[in-house]
Amino acid sequence: MSAVESRIAELGLTLPEVVPPLAAYQPAVRSGVYVYTSGQLPMVNGKLPVTGKVGAEVTAEEAKDLARTCALNALAAVKSVTGDLDRIARVVKVVGFVASAADFTGQPGVVNGASELLGEVLGDRGVHARSAVGVAVLPLDAPVEVEIQVELAEA
Repeated sequence: MSAVESRIAELGLTLPEVVPPLAAYQPAVRSGVYVYTSGQLPMVNGKLPVTGKVGAEVTAEEAKDLARTCALNALAAVKSVTGDLDRIARVVKVVGFVASAADFTGQPGVVNGASELLGEVLGDRGVHARSAVGVAVLPLDAPVEVEIQVELAEA
């Protein structure tokens, strides 16, 4: 088990299987020293634990926890193309999409769930640039979706 996966286990989490694509794309693609993930939904065992808009059917705190799940799913996607999460030199960018009620403006707090998980797992290597975007709807009526870009250490 890699050091990163050991850290995930120390946090009481499990690196999930890669979420199968919902359409014509790959969960992650490597280009040179970078890995780009597709948007990851907060799928757990093949299902969304909750659906709806944040600020309406879903609370900001629930959505923040779902963003953590998205980040964990993104790490699984990275591992699927690198074979080893210890190869991550740093997380470069995180983009979080939050399906928001019309008056909800707490997108940064929701996406903090993903950012904080990456920091807990990767330490300084998890510090990144970020965007948190409110949207009208996400696939499968998911409340949140997260994609990440990572730089790999030279092999």
